[in-house]
Amino acid sequence: MEEEGRSSWMKYGPVVSLFVVILAVWFRSPDDAGLDDRLDNVLSSLLRAEGKVGVNNVAKPKVAVGFGGCVDLIVDGVTLLNKIGLPPTDQPLHHDYIENELQLAQSFAYFFAPGAAAERFLLNDTLFSELVEASRDLPGNRWAVGGNAPVMASRMATEGCDILLGGSFSPDFTDVLSQHITVAGNIVDEPDIHLILEYPSGASWGHYTSRRANRYIVHSDDHNPYLDSMAEFAEKLKDFEPDLLVVGGLQMMDNFPFQAGERDALFSRLSDLLSSSSPTIGVHFEMASFVEESIMEDLLHYVIPHADSLGMNEQELPNLLSLLKGSNITVLSDPNPRVATVLDQMREVYRIVNQRSKDGSAERDTNGVNAKPLTRLHVHTLAFQAMIVTRGSQWKNTMSAVAKASLTANRHVCGSKDIDPSKARLIMDDSFSISRREGSQRIPLQESRPVSCWDEGDYEICVAPVLVCTEVYQTAGGGDNVSAAGLVLQI
Repeated sequence: MEEEGRSSWMKYGPVVSLFVVILAVWFRSPDDAGLDDRLDNVLSSLLRAEGKVGVNNVAKPKVAVGFGGCVDLIVDGVTLLNKIGLPPTDQPLHHDYIENELQLAQSFAYFFAPGAAAERFLLNDTLFSELVEASRDLPGNRWAVGGNAPVMASRMATEGCDILLGGSFSPDFTDVLSQHITVAGNIVDEPDIHLILEYPSGASWGHYTSRRANRYIVHSDDHNPYLDSMAEFAEKLKDFEPDLLVVGGLQMMDNFPFQAGERDALFSRLSDLLSSSSPTIGVHFEMASFVEESIMEDLLHYVIPHADSLGMNEQELPNLLSLLKGSNITVLSDPNPRVATVLDQMREVYRIVNQRSKDGSAERDTNGVNAKPLTRLHVHTLAFQAMIVTRGSQWKNTMSAVAKASLTANRHVCGSKDIDPSKARLIMDDSFSISRREGSQRIPLQESRPVSCWDEGDYEICVAPVLVCTEVYQTAGGGDNVSAAGLVLQI
């Protein structure tokens, strides 16, 4: 019955959403009509674009996703800090990792005011346990399946894919996963817990006010940094024969206290796994919040050379670009960048990564395997989705994929499959420049065709506005859901 219900939703879901839009148009008050017309038209057009392509339910796409996972404990961040008696600091500061309450307050304030997503390793086990215990009693707290890999796997299973998931989980954890997900990994008694400190736009903590809704995540993992499911995952991968291999969750290795040489050995094994997969299998790497420069260098050496596709948000894009250009890590970037800025950064990442691939000597891994060209780059921001796809590559249906990613952003953050225009707004400009270069073309946002696509060089660019949710249910996992949904239509 569950599979039949999923199939019915996959088949009729967009029709239901469109019907909801029609009802909203029919029953709205005249005073709201002028404001609502644009949202309704954009939503209807995005739904049509999404619905042009469906997932093959006869020969389901097969996706292998690694690594790790956790249980998310989601709370209101300000309420938690007030409960433990942590006063707002007068010194918002960046810390690579957290050792005490003062650093927690400084780090939270640093990201809270601009409303930027952040994730930090908490070295102090006692403090982490105290935070978790205090969170258990908070009103409105929620437990959820967490971690990049399980979240992306769950979204892809919901959208109609069969999944092989690499991670070490408890029996209770695997029991709540979709029946379309097969787990490869060890069984553990207690899963790692990630504490998600969510906050809405306009939230106050002392004299700080958040510019947008977002989250601050702290963790103190025991299992995830070691990629301990990798051996079994690699073994099952041979028989699974996926259409796509997705790698995420590597930020759990950031600032973790490994023994000397331990992390290099893990990355080397991961590189071996990626290089041994069939060249016909697409490889997608999902970026995350990395702050340690040495692990970013490891990603450039061991992981990114094997990836055909990269996914990231507006913070991670300039961070990666800065490192590619030989500069330092960019800890905090504009949480609401303009389209032109993001597109210029994407072009540079695309150009530099592919130039490194062509140069060969800079991008051969430890086995002497040449790097793959980057043929897909997806950046998800609060206001819009942007994608670069190489023409003639394996990635298809770019326009529909960008539309689906945009709609998924609202569905996830609002916590509803149906999109309610009365709980959404457009914050993308009425028109945007395709570059910051002087004299660059401006493209108007057309309500009837909100996804704008055009050709440049050897690639196509598509940009779609996001119907930003105004009644936030959850921001954590947003990027993973959006990225996974976009990939589903392009396999």
